[in-house]
Amino acid sequence: MKHIKTQITFCLLLITSLAFAQKDLYKEKVHIKGEDTLKYRIMYPENFSEDKQYPVVLFLHGAGERGNDNQRQLAHGSKLFADKTNRGAFPAIVIFPQCPKDSYWSNADVDRSSFPIKLVFPKDKEATKPMQLVIDLMQEVTSKDYVNTDKVYVGGLSMGGMGTFEILSRQPDMFAAAIAICGDGNAELTKNYATKVDLWVFHGANDDVVDPKGSIKMVNTILENGGKPNFTLYSDANHNSWDPAFAEPELLTWLFSKSKK
Repeated sequence: MKHIKTQITFCLLLITSLAFAQKDLYKEKVHIKGEDTLKYRIMYPENFSEDKQYPVVLFLHGAGERGNDNQRQLAHGSKLFADKTNRGAFPAIVIFPQCPKDSYWSNADVDRSSFPIKLVFPKDKEATKPMQLVIDLMQEVTSKDYVNTDKVYVGGLSMGGMGTFEILSRQPDMFAAAIAICGDGNAELTKNYATKVDLWVFHGANDDVVDPKGSIKMVNTILENGGKPNFTLYSDANHNSWDPAFAEPELLTWLFSKSKK
């Protein structure tokens, strides 16, 4: 029994150690614009050199990872990009900003009185403060000589999937490709980016938090506006459709193969 307890303790310590090692790959940063700040983490490629050019990946977390600790946003997705094999195959600058607890990436009216939650996305509202700061951060990052501006990508899950659709509508010329997982958005605004940005949209058919019909709606209108998105609906997945999405063997190959049209 003592031997088993020792093994469990060792495993927990190992997991904790690996988590901290991964966290350390993503350096803590703060983006400041006027009196506003955006906390974020950034991971540079191995053997990073300002004399080379690299793709940039922006990843937007879900509502559960909001806060001000500049750490929770790494809960989902950071491991995929930090994987040693993936870093070797797809050297890139990866950015994980953190949205404050009292805000949202997208302009969404959210009704949580029943589930799936009810969502309305106003068409003409200005961007939320966190979204404005993310756009400003990305404009600053992509101005660097070491960034390949033809290979800038965005992805997100849940609230971040909604943020992905929104940032595409506001900055359609910034991104080459996008990954939207269990999200939703303003379908009318897909005309801004449908033919400019390659998309892969994911959702779980059993999602009881964000209705999968939201992703279906977005895909339909992207098609109507001339886009040709990939769409994967997992028959047995609930809200955590990011788990099978991140496990897609061709996901990163697909993403990093894309360049601006």
